[in-house]
Amino acid sequence: MLARVSAALLGIALFAGAAGAQETTIKFTLGWKTQGSDAAFFYAKDHGFFKEEGLNVVIDQGEGSGATVTRIMSGAYDAGFGDVNAIIQNASTKPQDAPVMVYMIWNQPPFAIVTKKTSGINTIKDFEGHTLGGAQGTPTTRLLPVFAQKNKLEGEKIKISNMAPNLQEPMLIKGDIDAALVFNITSYFNLVLNRQDPDKDYKWFSFGDYGLDLYSNGVMVSRKLLASNPKVVAGLVRAVNKAMIAIAKDQNAGMKAAVNYDNLINIEVEKRRLQFSFDKLIVSPEMKEIGVGDVKDDRMARAIGIIVEGYQLARAPAPSEIFSREFLPPRAERELVYTAN
Repeated sequence: MLARVSAALLGIALFAGAAGAQETTIKFTLGWKTQGSDAAFFYAKDHGFFKEEGLNVVIDQGEGSGATVTRIMSGAYDAGFGDVNAIIQNASTKPQDAPVMVYMIWNQPPFAIVTKKTSGINTIKDFEGHTLGGAQGTPTTRLLPVFAQKNKLEGEKIKISNMAPNLQEPMLIKGDIDAALVFNITSYFNLVLNRQDPDKDYKWFSFGDYGLDLYSNGVMVSRKLLASNPKVVAGLVRAVNKAMIAIAKDQNAGMKAAVNYDNLINIEVEKRRLQFSFDKLIVSPEMKEIGVGDVKDDRMARAIGIIVEGYQLARAPAPSEIFSREFLPPRAERELVYTAN
């Protein structure tokens, strides 16, 4: 009897070991340090969505949404949350190495210019004759000449003061610069953390409202993973999609997962950031039409054209090189309804 029980237990252990061995480890990089807007990834992990797909997703903090692309291209990461515009830049010269976006999340661009309401800047024409603080190499700074050209501004009359990203809001607050070239989801909360009221005391000029209708951050994967294990890619996308739908309805659950990942975050601020991401970057007429995760090919083609022009790229990649909808769940499963709570 004892021998039979022992044999049965051994069989269970071997089966469990075999099941565990089938789990595929995915190294996933965030776009930046832990933020509430990343809650879907933490929620998918905490609620077993990745595990259900046979995935062990190891989530690391990032170094910038553009750096997600270079991290994946180096082979250090299999997937991550990052900027599609950085994919376009790299795909222009290294199409065989550049990752592919498989699930668009921020279908509205975060690129913006922020200024104090007391600055005297009331329209974009007023940027002429003023000093804008920009971090070199960031999309907002790099695309300013295209912004100026499309809006018939005299770019030579706009002075750029180069600075580290963490100095932009402090210098704006002090009055050392007249406006800052920023990511709205970052700058808004930098102002909050500096005890400012970004709605009452500041004006925001979004590039998306002035002719630069770009896509932004989403889930991207390496070409190696895409080719070698498409089932894993499909599972990763399904898990993230389920989590996105869930936290759109319950941000508190999303924040609980974020705190489980990093208990040092400012819960109040990061919950506001999560809600900001839905309000400003995710929920849009396009998202409601085609579902979360997808893009429109004609808009992507136009966005590629803007990036090619802004960065003076030698080759314009095709939309199919940048984004693949092959792994998206059916449209009915991507019906995101956001309720702030």
